[in-house]
Amino acid sequence: MMRHALWQGLIAGTAGTVVMTLGEKVEQRLTGRPDSYVPARVLERLTGMAERHGRQSEPANWVMHLGQGALLGVLRSVMAHAGLRGPWSSAKFAVVRLTTDQILENATGVGAPPASWPRRELVVDLLHKTVYAFATGGVADALAARSGPGPGQRHAATRPGRHADVGPLPRKESHSR
Repeated sequence: MMRHALWQGLIAGTAGTVVMTLGEKVEQRLTGRPDSYVPARVLERLTGMAERHGRQSEPANWVMHLGQGALLGVLRSVMAHAGLRGPWSSAKFAVVRLTTDQILENATGVGAPPASWPRRELVVDLLHKTVYAFATGGVADALAARSGPGPGQRHAATRPGRHADVGPLPRKESHSR
């Protein structure tokens, strides 16, 4: 399972990053928001690279942006292979994506806690990271489904009242009294 999760996760995470980036570029054209070089500054601080004060490092920005997205895709793929698939799992993964960004940005001193951000900036970041999480999840789920149900799904099939075929949303049970 883990070998498949690794390469499928890298594919899913890269695809999610591409979808997120395309969405960011559309949003930037509409809003006039400039490119963010936070990923480059985080990478520079993590690796001890000399920071380019006043100059933006495009290559470092892309390495961190794509690299972080691809690597986090592995976690989403592991989730999918374990049977954690669908929108609920992608929503959970969105929190992981946002948390990972915040840990890296705040631990390196590049970012500030989201509660201190202007609301518009916060909404834009939440939107883009959610797009990433759902795009990554869709690809990871589709690739994992080729291997059949995950262990969690097989377990659910053996338990009364559980649904093994977890689709987009959990089915509501009707209770008659």
